[in-house]
Amino acid sequence: MLVFFICVLVFFIFLYKFLTAYGDFTLMSKKQPKREEIEDKVVWITGASRGIGEILAKQLARLGAKLIISARNEIELSRVRTQLKGKHAPDEVKILPLDLSSGEDSLRIAIEKAESFFPDSGVDYMIHNAAFERPKTSILDVTEEGLKATFDVNVFGTIALTKLLTPFMLKRGHGHFVVMSSAAGKTPAPGQAVYSASKYALNGYFHTLRSELCQKGIRVTVVCPGPIETSNNAGSKVPSEKRVSSERCAELTIIAATHGLKEAWISYQPVLAVMYLVQYMPSVGYWLMDKVGKNRVEAAEKKGNTYSLSLLFGKKKAT
Repeated sequence: MLVFFICVLVFFIFLYKFLTAYGDFTLMSKKQPKREEIEDKVVWITGASRGIGEILAKQLARLGAKLIISARNEIELSRVRTQLKGKHAPDEVKILPLDLSSGEDSLRIAIEKAESFFPDSGVDYMIHNAAFERPKTSILDVTEEGLKATFDVNVFGTIALTKLLTPFMLKRGHGHFVVMSSAAGKTPAPGQAVYSASKYALNGYFHTLRSELCQKGIRVTVVCPGPIETSNNAGSKVPSEKRVSSERCAELTIIAATHGLKEAWISYQPVLAVMYLVQYMPSVGYWLMDKVGKNRVEAAEKKGNTYSLSLLFGKKKAT
């Protein structure tokens, strides 16, 4: 009888932990970033002019990193640099304007500049944060222009930058790619077919890159956030749409990277549960998303909650 009650207690503790989780259990077991993995290291961040990229820059600066910040908007990068505080900030922070869709010749020049900023070390961490995302829409409404714009930034530009930077890391015998993917790269994402496809592509590329080069000192951390509260959705009129804050997402990303995690999931429920189902019980997970799919697209069109459990039952909330 005692064993039974202990088993029941353990079950309910596990259930509570799962229902209140903000990420996968491996990530949740790591409480703090390892400062020694970041301090005095050169960290290059794309998409650093706003959102999670800007917050990553602020948190990494406080941990003592040497930063290179990139985005297309140089004025916004200058604004971010003035707000950074840390051992090497703001005076030693380097601004490197970058357009991931500009082609390999332009990206090669950017990498040569990045490598020259701190010649004693070169780039230690490359954080691929820049991304292109269109508003949610039906898969039948995807345009050729939208498809090209998404893949140029999320896939082709990111892969080209990686391919050109990796030889420098291999020459030094170490380097770490931190890839901001998405829950949409792990599960179906009705209303986001092209964005989801681009993130699936990133996951496949970088997990393969790690498998090929990990014995030569190259590490990869793929981060898959669910819904995140950013400047683009702050003040949402959908009160039941629970999102992880940008600050917490950035902190968890740094924790995952400094602990050498190969993949990390960041989300509240119900998205986290769907990720577990698709990963470990795919038939159930895909059945669930098939039930949700049509309702989610309709909710997105009405600017309603696209992460609500009510979508499973056809109750579409809209503002």
